[in-house]
Amino acid sequence: MPTAILAVRRFAPMWILALLAALLAVGSTPAHAAPDTSVVVDGSQGGRTFDGIGAISGGGGNSRLLRDYPAAQQAQILDYLFKPGYGANLQLLKLEIGGDANSTDGSEPSIEHARGTVNCDAGYEFWLAEQAKARNPGIKLYGLAWAAPGWINGGFWSTDTIDYLISWLGCAKQHGLDISYLGGWNERGHDADWFVQLRAALDAHGYRDIQLVADDSGWGVADDMAKDPAFNDAVSIIGTHYSCEGGDGGNAHTCSSTTTAKNSGKPLWDSENGSQDMNTGAPALIRAITRGYLDAKMTSYFNWPLIAAIYPNLPYGTVGLATANSPWSGNYTIGASTWATAQVTQFAQPGWTFVDSASGYLGGSESNGSYVTLKSPNGSDYSTVLETTTATAPQTVNVQVKGGLSTGTVHVWSTDVNTPDPATSFVRGQDITPAADGSYSLTMQPGHVYTVTTTSGQGKGTASAPAAHALALPYRDSFDGDAAGTEARYLSDMQGSFEVQPCAAGRRGMCLQQMAPVKPIEWQDDSDLFTLVGDTTWSDYTLQTDAELAKPGTLELIGRAGTQNRPQSHQQGYFFQISDTGAWSILKSDADGKRTALMRSATTPLGTGTWHTLALSFDGPSITASVDGRELGTVSDGSYSAGLGGLGLTSYDTDQFDNLSFTPVRHAGPAAALTVTPSPSTVQRGKQLTVTTTVSVPKQGKPADGVNMTLDAPAGFVYDSMAQVFGSVQPGHSATAVWQLTAPTGAASKPVLTATATFAQQGVAQVLRQDAQVQVVNPPPPSGVNDVSDLDFVTSTNGWGPVERDQSVGGTNAGDGTPLTINGTVYPKGLGTNSVSDVTIYLGGNCSKFTATVGNDDDAGGNGSMTFSVLGDGKSLAATGTIRGHDPAQQISADLTGVQTLDLVVGDAGDGNAYDHGDWAEPKLTCAG
Repeated sequence: MPTAILAVRRFAPMWILALLAALLAVGSTPAHAAPDTSVVVDGSQGGRTFDGIGAISGGGGNSRLLRDYPAAQQAQILDYLFKPGYGANLQLLKLEIGGDANSTDGSEPSIEHARGTVNCDAGYEFWLAEQAKARNPGIKLYGLAWAAPGWINGGFWSTDTIDYLISWLGCAKQHGLDISYLGGWNERGHDADWFVQLRAALDAHGYRDIQLVADDSGWGVADDMAKDPAFNDAVSIIGTHYSCEGGDGGNAHTCSSTTTAKNSGKPLWDSENGSQDMNTGAPALIRAITRGYLDAKMTSYFNWPLIAAIYPNLPYGTVGLATANSPWSGNYTIGASTWATAQVTQFAQPGWTFVDSASGYLGGSESNGSYVTLKSPNGSDYSTVLETTTATAPQTVNVQVKGGLSTGTVHVWSTDVNTPDPATSFVRGQDITPAADGSYSLTMQPGHVYTVTTTSGQGKGTASAPAAHALALPYRDSFDGDAAGTEARYLSDMQGSFEVQPCAAGRRGMCLQQMAPVKPIEWQDDSDLFTLVGDTTWSDYTLQTDAELAKPGTLELIGRAGTQNRPQSHQQGYFFQISDTGAWSILKSDADGKRTALMRSATTPLGTGTWHTLALSFDGPSITASVDGRELGTVSDGSYSAGLGGLGLTSYDTDQFDNLSFTPVRHAGPAAALTVTPSPSTVQRGKQLTVTTTVSVPKQGKPADGVNMTLDAPAGFVYDSMAQVFGSVQPGHSATAVWQLTAPTGAASKPVLTATATFAQQGVAQVLRQDAQVQVVNPPPPSGVNDVSDLDFVTSTNGWGPVERDQSVGGTNAGDGTPLTINGTVYPKGLGTNSVSDVTIYLGGNCSKFTATVGNDDDAGGNGSMTFSVLGDGKSLAATGTIRGHDPAQQISADLTGVQTLDLVVGDAGDGNAYDHGDWAEPKLTCAG
């Protein structure tokens, strides 16, 4: 049964409601039912001004891989984030002002690595802002620093930093971007005098319209502003982080601010919240928005981060509104948090006003959920956002609209955030027509967000992502196709800044250079400077690169890089380090930052200003380091079997790399064969087929140990996909797995089935894959006049037991019903169902008419209520209202001209499916032939 049912009604006369209440009191009532909530939406009332909902790109590196996505999928993701009426519809975007140091999931580049050398095209934040503005010109931008370049004198709270921020604003202007808001140092408190100086500098440089936000930390800033008039005058907005219950990643059941902050006369912003999975974090996200206003009077919310466009081995790999970690495949996922956000942003704009008198907790208790109402500046439109994420039972809200607000049609949209599913995300429900006095009611299910609105223009994007696949080996990058000052494709910096620059030391073309010449002002702990690239599934490969030491120091190659914990020095993987003196080592690092030397030695000094070729190779447990084609040493360690690659150095130098490559280590091919055979190879929709997969070892081959076979079938096939495991297959023998599948019930298609076999021969892991195509066809269409109960079904579903032919639904077994009987009349032919039921029949455009007599079977004893619908190719052709027990039988008919697929659907009328024994009596199809 559906998990979300929306019921709407106008207010009935009081005597009818009293009678219904008396009747319902006789029966059982739902456990823990929440009381009804009455809401008066009065346009003459008001509250604080809504400043918008946003997200944060940065803190750090979390948008990195989005820049390298294929153009089509990149545009789709950006549409889902920023395009009005399509997805999250973000109204604010906070950008990290890069500082060459890690700020959670990576290091974002500074525009000024060295004093006086400004590169306004560094990084990707300005590009992202341009894309956001192109989709939503009204979006407002907010700049905030986590780290800062190391050339700054006097620490972060210095005049140098102010000058750096002015340069950053100048770069934004070069990109055609107006910055509306500017902060200080993320989560590092404040220096009041510095904010006063920053305000003066902004005014002096023509940035009077930029509003300062302080202090992106806690509420203590409000106390200091109250004591310091100059500080108070400099700051326009009080922004705090994670002010709801549980803090960073918390449940946000309640939120808090301070009396001083509320009385400051400044807007209060939840300038960072979130830190939760894109799906499971959606309930907390919407609570932080609604309850953030109710409890703390916060008028804006920023989710951290915007998107998890990072490698999946990094912290917070699925945190944000969406994930995009496979740019080479174009795969991405839009999370439920996108749709929870849309429940606000698509219905209220910055500048709207909260209506405090129409905002509160459902039933007066936070356990039931919460609601906020906002009205438009024109005083006519309004939207109410209601969340039932902490409720356990359905509840009803009774609304009265007055005070000049529109009493016209109200549109209803909802998202099931407690059990996320694309099918139940941002769904438009039944419109409500209020009574003449502006009253209406809404019944809500637990675990949802609902928005009722008089506005229009909302929408849900339809773009879908291609399937994910691994980054193919070999992979190479010479960097010669990149412009100076840009980031190389797929490289994700963890510390420092790696940019493409003209090659040094006599080499032509472009190379990859570490750009931070001194240690930055850091936000989290220091580490080696390194960048990651590749695929977490890469196992046996050789990482090779040319490298040049600009001055004495140590270079490093990283392989099989797996889990990274915070700080970034806690990077799991293997490290080959070699210095200008020739000293080298192979190290193993775990995800807690512990490094173990597996081998140390020395070779000919590399010197400086000279190019050398370095390599790190993995073959099973064997790890080999090489320089200039000479093997330095091989060590055996099986701790980590797969992971990304990386380049790095251990000091803040401007060393260069060139001709990066990853090539697979080739093993002897498997001495075995895999076959896959579908029977039949042509199958009707919804019918069964058998697939056999066989691994055969030739007589002259070696035993195949631990044979494991799997079968992958496209969506729509029903089968047990569990791997089938066999022991050793000896030479001259074979192992066969048998799979029973039910073909998809959707349209005809030519799907490909993929069999995979894994095993070992002489200790070497082997993989075989083989495809087989099957043809899923439509069944023959009916001809002449047919009783529907005599036809084959493409598929059928039923709310209790199977759909019965020529008898009513009985128990859970086929054929255990009684003769079809509606209101005393027995029908020899027909279908017996129990809601919710759907019978699908293929017509192939060959039929012209459907007729039937419908009703509730007498065996339900007068209980039950249901609806009957006839659908042609997914569109409603005919439907009844609600039919109850002992109601007279009804006639239903439909014109089937051109219809390919017919569905006969019995619904539960919104009150459950008990005793809903819906009969299709004498259902007939009139067809050609």
